[in-house]
Amino acid sequence: MKKRSKKLVSLLGILSLTLFLAACSNKPITSHSTGIWDHYIIYNCSRFIIWLSNHFGGYGMGIIIFTIIIRIIILPLMYYQTKSMMRMQELAPELKKLQKKYSSRDRETMQKLQVEQQKLYKEAGVNPFASMLPLIVQLPVMWALYQAIWRTSTLRHGTFLWLQLGRPDPYYVLPILAALFTFISSWLSMASMPEKNSMSTAMTWFMPIMIFFMALGFSSAITLYWVVTNAFQVVQTLLLQNPFKIRREREAKQRAERQRKNKIAHAKRNAMKSKRK
Repeated sequence: MKKRSKKLVSLLGILSLTLFLAACSNKPITSHSTGIWDHYIIYNCSRFIIWLSNHFGGYGMGIIIFTIIIRIIILPLMYYQTKSMMRMQELAPELKKLQKKYSSRDRETMQKLQVEQQKLYKEAGVNPFASMLPLIVQLPVMWALYQAIWRTSTLRHGTFLWLQLGRPDPYYVLPILAALFTFISSWLSMASMPEKNSMSTAMTWFMPIMIFFMALGFSSAITLYWVVTNAFQVVQTLLLQNPFKIRREREAKQRAERQRKNKIAHAKRNAMKSKRK
């Protein structure tokens, strides 16, 4: 349920971003721009990217370093999200038992299921909505980045490799990379799950496809941000939520539990034999 909520919120967030970007002002951003959003956020974001660009080899590198800085800033949130997700994955068998126990769809049974699920989350110290925090933080950043690029002539007409940052990638390289890293990130997250479901598997494929087609119409600057942030996510997942390590540890724990049960069963059999004698 939590994974489904996360994917749904991600989808709604990206769709909201699309609508927001379509409605944003195209008025050039300058030091004379007024308002909290334009003067304090968009203008300073624009200046910071230009400063990075002047010191690190161009506008594309400025956006890449800007993205990495943002990811480092929100790393504590991502760490909290990762730990919460890992605990949620371990709770999956218990959640499945509850769903089987309260399988009826009437209102009273559904309410009982929600109460039992919340009780289980509380006992495990898990917040099922923790995964939404990084998304909530990143959406304003993407809005600010888009506005800073589009409303600053220097950045909008800036180039990086074969790209004009204010226009879509003409060769579709960035959309393909954005989709690829999205898929790898989703696959790695799903690989550590003790039990997989059809919804998670479908979303692992659906999200990259959606990202690809959306990136076709977005400026190269935004798509470059997606590529870097999803590549960062892949590295972060391997470091903080390495699915291969988690699976090895889970299998070792399961083997140890089976051995413990076998020893108890063996001891009981020996005890029964002793009594018969």
